[in-house]
Amino acid sequence: MSVETSRTRPARAVAARGGRLSRRLVALMAIACGAAVANLYYVQPLLNRIAQAMHVSDGTAGVLVTCTQVGFLLGVALLVPLGDMLERRRLVTVLMLGATAAAAGCAAAPGFSILAAALVALGALSVVAQVLVPLSSALAAPEERGQVVGTVMSGLLIGILLARTLSGTVGQLGGWRLSFALAAVVMAVLALLMWRALPVSEPEGEVRYVEALRSVFSLVHREPLLRQRMALGALGFAGFSVLWTALAFLLGGAPYHYGEAVIGLFGLAGAAGAAAAPVAGRLADLGYVRVTYTVFLACVLASWGLLALGRSSLVALVAGIMLLDLGCQGSHISNQTAIYGLGSELRSRLTTAYMVSCFTGASVGSLVSAVVYEADGWRATCAVGGGLAATALLLWGATARRRFSSGRD
Repeated sequence: MSVETSRTRPARAVAARGGRLSRRLVALMAIACGAAVANLYYVQPLLNRIAQAMHVSDGTAGVLVTCTQVGFLLGVALLVPLGDMLERRRLVTVLMLGATAAAAGCAAAPGFSILAAALVALGALSVVAQVLVPLSSALAAPEERGQVVGTVMSGLLIGILLARTLSGTVGQLGGWRLSFALAAVVMAVLALLMWRALPVSEPEGEVRYVEALRSVFSLVHREPLLRQRMALGALGFAGFSVLWTALAFLLGGAPYHYGEAVIGLFGLAGAAGAAAAPVAGRLADLGYVRVTYTVFLACVLASWGLLALGRSSLVALVAGIMLLDLGCQGSHISNQTAIYGLGSELRSRLTTAYMVSCFTGASVGSLVSAVVYEADGWRATCAVGGGLAATALLLWGATARRRFSSGRD
């Protein structure tokens, strides 16, 4: 049961004003999400430079990608449920300030082990994006919830893309440490802006921390739709990480021999994924779930055929990146829109369950990618990615007819 107080009214008033969130607030939330999630990806185009500077192998350097993902996984599991318990504006600000300190720690790390630990912390505290996304859903009117979530997520996806471009360029011009120093500055500025702009937003109802964590397992047990989307999300994120972990090594070695700045520019090839976010959300609002989701998964599977040609064809490589990002991000938005329909008071815990699964997949994918690429090269890595995509499509085909037999497509 939720008791409305003077502290909860401002947040609810935002949702009630004409049934719309202000565009300015939605835009700021999108920017904050993008900046937060970018922290997870700054390291990817810098792997070659870090490996050289710290005298470690490519495979060892690839573990740094896993560190940020493991940290994010821990943050989603242990910190995101606080969004159903604590006042969200304060929580967002504290997480951003913590990410500021962690990014500064990465910039100052004297050795590989310290850098790895700082990246775990940075990943854990960057879960602020996963607090803001369900918050945007809670504040939005029901008929435009998918569109609002899609818009906020498009900012998040653009952050992922620009993170690689920015860190690659800065890394080549000023060294990899400068990339993390700039990240610390960005997070500090956004912490102040979010504190000033976000409405006070108390959770709906009262729940204790241990109960919130326990209820995540209960949700997974009783909600088949959540379990399905968790499995699909894990497969999608695993494939996404397989690509972006190995890509830095492919582009940095023969036959391309690109520097960090050029490697970072390949993040822009995934701009199609950001464009898919609001479209996917809008189609979900309209009820066109089965067909669009099938198309997104088919895009991912087809992309690996193009990517397998990427060692000899730059055009195929870029086209494959675009297609994979389009499919991955479109399916991800569809997953989130679907699970948020299970209960407004549960969104942070639903996010926890879903994103723990996704980043478990991402962590395994990045680790496997680094090992497979070092052992067997690019085409073997693409075979792993293609296998993950085929598994996701088969899983969706096996369950979609049963779940959506009465739905509109």
